[in-house]
Amino acid sequence: MIRNAEYLKQCEDELLKKSPANFYQNLKLVEEMLKEACSLGVFPPSDPWEDFEIDLKIARAINAL
Repeated sequence: MIRNAEYLKQCEDELLKKSPANFYQNLKLVEEMLKEACSLGVFPPSDPWEDFEIDLKIARAINAL
């Protein structure tokens, strides 16, 4: 359990300032996550239109704000 959320936020912010984003490292991470999803059988989805209506409702609600 996080007891001091503000301190944790400060530490995270400092860490992000010290280590800038690395495009190639992030790309490798995304590629590895894609491989993992494929090996688990969750990507590509068996029916890509399965939850489209729900996604559409969420998008409409967000865009209405």
